[in-house]
Amino acid sequence: MTKARSGMVARALAFATNAHGSIGHKRKYTNEPYIDHPVEVMQIVESVAHTEEMLAAALLHDTIEDTPVTREEIEAQFGRDVAALVMELTDQCHEGNRATRKAAEAERLALISPEAQTIKLADLISNTHSIVAHDPDFSRVYLREKAHVLSRMRAGDPGLYALASSLVREASVTIGLEPEQRSD
Repeated sequence: MTKARSGMVARALAFATNAHGSIGHKRKYTNEPYIDHPVEVMQIVESVAHTEEMLAAALLHDTIEDTPVTREEIEAQFGRDVAALVMELTDQCHEGNRATRKAAEAERLALISPEAQTIKLADLISNTHSIVAHDPDFSRVYLREKAHVLSRMRAGDPGLYALASSLVREASVTIGLEPEQRSD
């Protein structure tokens, strides 16, 4: 992040860096510092219409799900709006097998705010690059799940939606998923 950031975004970067760093969280395939992913998500969100709250939430989007950080801590540090966005981005579906959980999560994501959907699209874009490049076997499962999510999640930024859809479609073709396996 080379350009100057607002106070909220700079604080969110420091908070997320500490939250992920304090537990030694690394990127699964590259072993890079985990914060690289939230920064990439924030930069993707920054490329479209956004608010400072969206940028902060993009940086914080995995803190509740992957670290000991709570919604209350996020709200105390960044306010109700950022905490609400982070909660919308936090996986809420924990019952059943993976297919059941991911299908329920796709339906939940269809109902989140346009701002949260925009951040989720940026997250999907970031993760798709990494998973397809580093885990061809899992990418078959992942791409089917994300095609299903995209079929439900239509309120986010249209440009990011088009990019995410294109990435999932092209990666699906590259790895040989048949159209009926893609959920699109």
